[in-house]
Amino acid sequence: MSSEARWQQELEAPTEGFFAAFAERAAGPEALRDALREAVKMIIPRIDWEAYQPHVPHGIMGLRAVLRLREFLDERSFMRALAVQLHMAAHEGRRSEQVAAQVMGAKGSGQWRNLEAFVTARKPGLAFAEAQGFDLPTAEDFQRLAHLCDLDMANVGHKAVLCGDLADLHERLERPRATGRRLFGLAAWVAATTEDTFWARRAAKRLAGSETMVAWGESTLSGAAHQAQVRDICDLGLVTLLDRFTDLLKQGQGGADTLAALTLAAAEKQLDARRDLEGKTAWTFAYLAHLARSRPTDPRIWCQAAALVNLFPTGETEERPQPAKPRETGAASPEALREAVLDMELLAAMGQAQSLAREGRASAALAALAEAATQNDPTFNHAHQVIAVAAAADLLPHLPAHAQEALLVALAKNLANSQGSGDLGQRAAKHLKG
Repeated sequence: MSSEARWQQELEAPTEGFFAAFAERAAGPEALRDALREAVKMIIPRIDWEAYQPHVPHGIMGLRAVLRLREFLDERSFMRALAVQLHMAAHEGRRSEQVAAQVMGAKGSGQWRNLEAFVTARKPGLAFAEAQGFDLPTAEDFQRLAHLCDLDMANVGHKAVLCGDLADLHERLERPRATGRRLFGLAAWVAATTEDTFWARRAAKRLAGSETMVAWGESTLSGAAHQAQVRDICDLGLVTLLDRFTDLLKQGQGGADTLAALTLAAAEKQLDARRDLEGKTAWTFAYLAHLARSRPTDPRIWCQAAALVNLFPTGETEERPQPAKPRETGAASPEALREAVLDMELLAAMGQAQSLAREGRASAALAALAEAATQNDPTFNHAHQVIAVAAAADLLPHLPAHAQEALLVALAKNLANSQGSGDLGQRAAKHLKG
């Protein structure tokens, strides 16, 4: 049996030979790209997406996150992370063989008019089938689909984020035709599920009669000014928050300052998160990263982001964990940060991240956090760790220094407080040697 056939067999019905098949299939020029394409193409129609509603399984999103983090990882860590992430995706809940065959055989005409109608009518199966009729989905197609979800915050904003992530994954896989149709179909399916426009409607009510647009530009506000907004976002009730937030946008606050304030608030919420809410709270970073990439001008979208961050619990200031400074000057290092995370020493990890950020080594800190995240079984935390670190990679270039620091400190706490098993990665590494 060829390496390709063995790999496809494992994707169809995973066994103990999964990692060996992946290592064999991914060896050679362009083989890794082809192995990933095959995995995405085969796994998407087999996952029982309906059974997860209103949630979304994160296997494919986690795959995009690992590819996004490639620049921060050495080759061995990258391959290990890919292997365990694919393992997670291949083990997510499956449809029956009969239903999977029907899904894979469905194909519409590939017309935007029909696709928009199915999304609007909330008919996911027909939306998926219609998307399979597109010859080769483009970045513009994914973007157009994302725009249909801009004001839909069902499952705390997963729709728009998923559209953006799948578009990015399509590009990273070099725009394959058949795999692209599967990715576009999944984005269309999720877009057509039950909608939730509650926050958008609340914001629209406050913006009525204005022609407010959120421009990007550079961040111009001080850290103190951002912190004043953080208090509103974290502490106020939804009604008062939206009143204050829409006023700021009406006064002309731009996207860069708004993103900074929201990131600072999300970081504070992360510090307050209980261990069982670490992953869910970290989702706010994924949504903010989507805004950093898409730069929306519609103020309602930014109001949704503020409501999302506000949704998570705020703790007492005196009970919030504080970074522990390294014992010696100049003792901060990426290695020490990684080890503190893996040893679950959250205060030390926070202190290492803070010191590296203040030394202008934010990228090194992010690389250490990425390495630590890849040593966890993503099934344990629903891939929240790699998704959060990839979100930070998207956010950091758009943030002022004080917001970068807060994000890295919060992420260090998140990872140190949500460690799981690394056994799966060790099993994968045995097959990936050499």
